[in-house]
Amino acid sequence: MSDPNKPSSEDYSDHDFWLKVKQFAKKAGREVIDNALCLYYAAQRPDTPKWAKTVIFGALAYFIAPLDAIPDLTPFVGFTDDLGALAAALAMVSVYVDDDVEQQAAEKSSAWFD
Repeated sequence: MSDPNKPSSEDYSDHDFWLKVKQFAKKAGREVIDNALCLYYAAQRPDTPKWAKTVIFGALAYFIAPLDAIPDLTPFVGFTDDLGALAAALAMVSVYVDDDVEQQAAEKSSAWFD
């Protein structure tokens, strides 16, 4: 039985993802945003299998969840749990993060950080 308070892939939405990225990009930091964007673009690939998309959307749902283990408004450590969830998901689906995905993520990320 799943925890009703724990975000799952069903809790993910593109709208909420882009809203969170736009609002918290600078505060979250480039590494968090780069990881989130790599996952997002990997999920958009038609050859990414359903199991990998479930992993990706679960991690992104955790990222956009208003409540998580360490509140995102906590100075210096608020996004460390998000980074951990995103990094773990990236490790699991890394074969679907190709050069094209990394390029898309880098281009989008540079809009906020460069």
